[in-house]
Amino acid sequence: MPKKKDNEYYIGFVECVGYSCKAAAMLKESLVNFKVDKLAENMNALHAVEHSADARKHQIMKKLVKEFITPIEREDIMSLCDKIDDVTDAIDDVLMRIYMNNITRIRDDVIPFTDLIIKCCDILKQIMDEFPNFKKSNSLMQHIITLNTLEEEGDRLYMTAMRRLHTQSADPVEIITWREVYEFLEKCCDACEHAADVVESVIMKNT
Repeated sequence: MPKKKDNEYYIGFVECVGYSCKAAAMLKESLVNFKVDKLAENMNALHAVEHSADARKHQIMKKLVKEFITPIEREDIMSLCDKIDDVTDAIDDVLMRIYMNNITRIRDDVIPFTDLIIKCCDILKQIMDEFPNFKKSNSLMQHIITLNTLEEEGDRLYMTAMRRLHTQSADPVEIITWREVYEFLEKCCDACEHAADVVESVIMKNT
């Protein structure tokens, strides 16, 4: 079990992923109950969560600057903080793109994407919950494998959505607009996998 001082980093990782989970739930709520007149308000609320996540990341970085001995390599702590932050940023970016592109109707295949993003964030949180015990954990690698599988499902959703977009729409503006949104939705799943990749790298280097 990590020392109390070391455990503060692991707690910080979990809290940062908690912001990602909250952002994912807010994204789904905003798109399931989509209202154009509420979009700016919802975007600002989600961005406030992203801002809180940034603040928590900076707290971890501030602690790291002052310490010579860390539970895992300093570069891994910095990388993991960055990758988790990328998840929340990517989720925030989805709603920003919908707002900036003045989208007034949500396509049906967006909602399964939001469900998948929530699943990815939930598994990433399970990974971070288990991370302090990475040297002895029996479940950590399975969680990472599960997240890899979910990311592959995201690739399939992306390919299917893009195919439907290009075969069902003849409006070039609609195609350009939704291509960008789908890319950012898929990026959310990628970001979760990238964070898990850092954990897997730590396991490989330390066991």
